[in-house]
Amino acid sequence: MQLEVIILAAGQGTRMKSSLPKVLHPLAGRPLVEHVIVTALSMEPVAVHAVIGHGAELVQQQLAEFDVNWVVQHEQLGTGHGVLQALPFVSPDSVVLVLYGDVPLIGSDTLAALVAMAQAGPALLTAQVADSTGYGRILRDAAGALVGVVEHKDATEEQRAIKEINTGLLAAPASDFLEYLPRVGNNNKQGEYYLPDILSMAVAEGRTVASCLADSELEVLGVNDRVQLNQLEREYQRRQAEQLMRAGVTLADSNRLDVRGTLSCGQDVSIDVNVVFEGQVNLAEGVTIGPNCTLRDVTVEAGATIHAMSHLQDAYVGPGCNVGPFARLRPGTRLAEGARVGNFVETKNANIGRGSKVSHLSYVGDCDMGEGVNIGAGTITCNYDGVNKHKTEIGSGVFVGSNSTLVAPLQIGEQGFVAAGSTVTKTVGKKELAVSRARQRNIEGWQRPGKQRTED
Repeated sequence: MQLEVIILAAGQGTRMKSSLPKVLHPLAGRPLVEHVIVTALSMEPVAVHAVIGHGAELVQQQLAEFDVNWVVQHEQLGTGHGVLQALPFVSPDSVVLVLYGDVPLIGSDTLAALVAMAQAGPALLTAQVADSTGYGRILRDAAGALVGVVEHKDATEEQRAIKEINTGLLAAPASDFLEYLPRVGNNNKQGEYYLPDILSMAVAEGRTVASCLADSELEVLGVNDRVQLNQLEREYQRRQAEQLMRAGVTLADSNRLDVRGTLSCGQDVSIDVNVVFEGQVNLAEGVTIGPNCTLRDVTVEAGATIHAMSHLQDAYVGPGCNVGPFARLRPGTRLAEGARVGNFVETKNANIGRGSKVSHLSYVGDCDMGEGVNIGAGTITCNYDGVNKHKTEIGSGVFVGSNSTLVAPLQIGEQGFVAAGSTVTKTVGKKELAVSRARQRNIEGWQRPGKQRTED
């Protein structure tokens, strides 16, 4: 049978103490529910239905890129009621998998095993936990067959001692949901319609309810407060670090790495402590990343080094380049092979040619730079006139002395030379020297001012 997925994501999450819907709180830089949607889509269902409620419009806006059928649950009356809202959109010939928008680490392999069990009837995912407080407990008969689920608030003291819990994740033919859900009542302490009640109904009719055990408690842990969110964040990052190390990456400290997007690495990459990767980051073989760096949507080619405290966004760093320490590469920066951007340098929309150097205390924006250029300390390209941006074009072999101001639009020809302290506003031809500064005067007999004494 074909697969359809229902994701329950309507809750407010009052324990998060936030105006943001719970399922939009970020885990590894992405909303909780996005992790669930991506996992669901990886199983290639014919449809994914997301049941939303609190902050529904904002949830749809932030996840508009995904092919999801959004279903609004105007009243949050329990999990059974939530699934019931999506059922009119489900084909009766499908197997339906129910997931939760605040359970982000569930694995596709676990879900595939659950769906395989549900081809002929209901199947439930359970977990063994050390502390089962707050969870629904799995009830089994003397033969070990599942006979039902009792919620914590409705359980007896004996039932509360059970360590096998209901994860809430279940699958069944759509026909079972259509048959049992309309009959689920709310005669419980919460006054809610519990989805697991359909399992008890199936058992009462003599049917077998299958179950499979999750690999770990963390895989099925939901987020109810910020403590649990942090717990899952660290588990997610631990998994990322382990995958990287097994792929040949050296991490100075696997506990001090944050991947908030997608990171791909070649062999012999070295990453120091407190490095944050956001968006899509690609590191080729032999790349070294120093401590306390942030890279967002960046490609770094083979053998390049990003030194400590550098921030790179929407940038390309060519083979053998050196960046930092304390460098900032802003969007549109492209460094050709062997280029150097040093400490306290900022670049934006800049093409820096092969072997060129912007070593320290400079700003280069809206600039095309040739090969072998040297930019002295304290140099800036004045690219903005208050209304429009203008380009500076610097030919190969140019030398710009320290503390120079290059006022765009401007062209400096190959092998040109700008004397230190110059403000350049006109084209500098090939091999020409540009000098634009006041003539120095030395005044003899000049008296240095001193402080005047005051009477007490």
